[in-house]
Amino acid sequence: MTTHDDDGRAAAYRAAYDTQLRARGFAPGRAGTERIGPVLRRVQPGQGGLILYRDLGGLDGPELDAFIAAQRDHFAALGQPVEWKYHGHDLPADLPERLRAAGFTPGERETVVIGEAATAAAEPRLPEGVRLREVSTGAGFARIRALAEEVWGGDWSWLPPAMTEWVSGADDPCTVLAVESPDGEVVSAAWARFHTGTDFASLWGGATLPGWRGRGLYRTLVGARAALAVRRGFRYVQVDALETSRPILARLGLVPAATTTPYIWRPANGR
Repeated sequence: MTTHDDDGRAAAYRAAYDTQLRARGFAPGRAGTERIGPVLRRVQPGQGGLILYRDLGGLDGPELDAFIAAQRDHFAALGQPVEWKYHGHDLPADLPERLRAAGFTPGERETVVIGEAATAAAEPRLPEGVRLREVSTGAGFARIRALAEEVWGGDWSWLPPAMTEWVSGADDPCTVLAVESPDGEVVSAAWARFHTGTDFASLWGGATLPGWRGRGLYRTLVGARAALAVRRGFRYVQVDALETSRPILARLGLVPAATTTPYIWRPANGR
């Protein structure tokens, strides 16, 4: 049940998220990223393209249709899929219909939840013999890839090189955490990006092996990453949350601020 206070916090958080994170575009200076009109267009090795923006600068009608088609055609020429990251409060209101008309297909909707890092921060509380550790090597990232493929399916071969870049890069520093069972198996993992020049740390991952769910591992990973955010001077933590994780995040003080849906276009070869 939401309250007027929650609604007020959500509106303030959404405004900060739009102004700071979306307007900035998540480390726009990195390789493979360029500004095209109102959007930030990025090539992500092993994953395809990504289109981010704060707003579309008033684009509408045939002009917007032509702009959407131009982004699709850019990635078609590269033979790569592309995700248009749509938020539910984006304008114009018929943007989803225009994306579908251009051949983009909506994926699973997620809820952007935001809260105070200091409220969500917590010391690890793990089952006996289980430990939480920071991962910073290729071998560790490979183990997290194996975990992700077991939990989510699909090909996550892009993840170890991406994590290597995130952890070693200067833009938006990243910390990767893993939970290990007493025999050393990685049973849960997640990471945080600390967005330089903003008040935000964003939380990603959180995959947990089925046999280890319900033991507080995801909650521990959220609390540990929020504590890192506090120590680094960040005020907010933000998660693109699936419905399965929203109740845990709500108990840690995060409130729904927006919705986001990936609209995906794929080339004819289905890559």
